[in-house]
Amino acid sequence: MKKHLHHGINYIEISVTDMAAAKRFYATAFGWEFNDYGPDYAGIKKPGGEAGGFRLEPEVVTGGPLVILFSEDLEKTLAGVREAGGKIVTEPFDFPGGRRFHFTDPSGNELAVWSEK
Repeated sequence: MKKHLHHGINYIEISVTDMAAAKRFYATAFGWEFNDYGPDYAGIKKPGGEAGGFRLEPEVVTGGPLVILFSEDLEKTLAGVREAGGKIVTEPFDFPGGRRFHFTDPSGNELAVWSEK
């Protein structure tokens, strides 16, 4: 099996204004774990490597590409995002192929979560 897909998305960096708050939010909401590379960067662990990282910035510019996560249980994930302090900006809605919702994290980044059900 190839380790990397030619021209495939390989790594996503998310700018955050508070590293500790970002790590707490994503660990609570999604169970993510991190590799710390000093106070300004943390890698997001995945089996066999990293999926991306958090980069500390003085401010976050919103409106860029939308990162969409997959969930096997959308309602449970929605509850987890709320419990972790995420702000739901688009309540769950149906679309061809499934359902999804959008949220913002503590730094103001908007992401989405989708499920087939």
